[in-house]
Amino acid sequence: MSDNHRIQKLRNKYLSQSFSLSYDEPLHLVSGRGQYLYDSKGNEYLDAVNNIQHVGHSHPKVTEAANEQFKKLNTNTRYLDETILDYARALTDKLPSSLNKCYFTNSGSESNDLALRIARNHSNSKETIVLEGAYHGHVTSLIEISPYKHDGPGGKGPPDYVHVVPIPDPYRGIYRGPSSGLKYAAEVETILHEIRSNGKRVSSFIFEPIMGCGGQIIPPNGFLSSSLKMIRDHQGICIADEVQVGFGRMGDSFWGFETQDIVPDIVSLGKSIGNGHPLSVVVTSEELSDEFNNGMEYFNSFGGNPVSCAIGLAVLNVIEEEELQKNALKVGNKLKSLLNELKSVHDIIGDVRGKGLFLGIEIIKDLATLEPYQKMAHKIVNEMRNKGILLSSDGPDHNVIKIKPPMVFNGANALFLVETLDKILSKK
Repeated sequence: MSDNHRIQKLRNKYLSQSFSLSYDEPLHLVSGRGQYLYDSKGNEYLDAVNNIQHVGHSHPKVTEAANEQFKKLNTNTRYLDETILDYARALTDKLPSSLNKCYFTNSGSESNDLALRIARNHSNSKETIVLEGAYHGHVTSLIEISPYKHDGPGGKGPPDYVHVVPIPDPYRGIYRGPSSGLKYAAEVETILHEIRSNGKRVSSFIFEPIMGCGGQIIPPNGFLSSSLKMIRDHQGICIADEVQVGFGRMGDSFWGFETQDIVPDIVSLGKSIGNGHPLSVVVTSEELSDEFNNGMEYFNSFGGNPVSCAIGLAVLNVIEEEELQKNALKVGNKLKSLLNELKSVHDIIGDVRGKGLFLGIEIIKDLATLEPYQKMAHKIVNEMRNKGILLSSDGPDHNVIKIKPPMVFNGANALFLVETLDKILSKK
């Protein structure tokens, strides 16, 4: 019996079947360094999909920060500690001045759940507007507002207080082209009027500035800026879910919402924030924070502990010291340009989109009908894995190959990825 087969048998015995594995032939990974992962046989893989390891697998400065703080102290936030303050100061320095109050949690799901609580406390309402195809987390409150989940296998649809805006996809959405933004915004306006006509008040609009599980979609110009204005006109709260796209990944900006020229009322952060360590944060305004201080204490056993904050600060420092935002812009632009060259050669590539090191390749059957080609996207991802490059697919039709590597991904890596993809597509 092979080692992989033995581990899979144990996995089947001890883990729920709800846990999925990547690739037709699962990997047994044992170590990682930078943008590379290594399996139990010593094979090297270029990691082009694990955005959680933001500054690279096993970054020595992040590891050192964790070890040094663990040696000294790790406890909860009910004691005075400067580590959390140093990190909160460094983090809010990266955000607009109106976003200046931090709540520390352990995952993006916790952060988005807390963001909803803050918004609902403000409005005394649960009426929530979300984007079709969006995913915001795995807890019950977030499955309810995540069409990616509640409209997918095993889902039961949204509750009546969740209102879904058509996915703002200028390539295959109900409105198409770069000028479709205001048409999608009109859908938000329709929902707002419906909520009000039913004698209710909107609580919040939660959105990813660049959609991840929705298919690496950049909303068309004007959609988010117009939508946020309307939400605020109706006294609603605007929540930016930056869990997948923040911390310099966009290249030309540190946050995804900055690419849309907007400022949210609440921002939720996670995934890459701790380079793989469980850490997340909700940041909001002093006004909303004061309202939320209504007598019910906010306490989190692990959120904001000194080790997590030391790691978060180390990640911010590495991004700055190694100029990783600049790298995301340079390498991301090169990679996108190379992928567009492939698009001109292979009709199976319908669209190349994204910003910085957050890109998507939409695989289609026919340029005229734009029919999604899920089976081929799955096959491409597995063939790339066999050639030593790790990717995955997503989107409502699971036909978008997503590229979101550690931020140390370089020009040679980009060229290797595109040349390998070209060889695979040339055999189709």
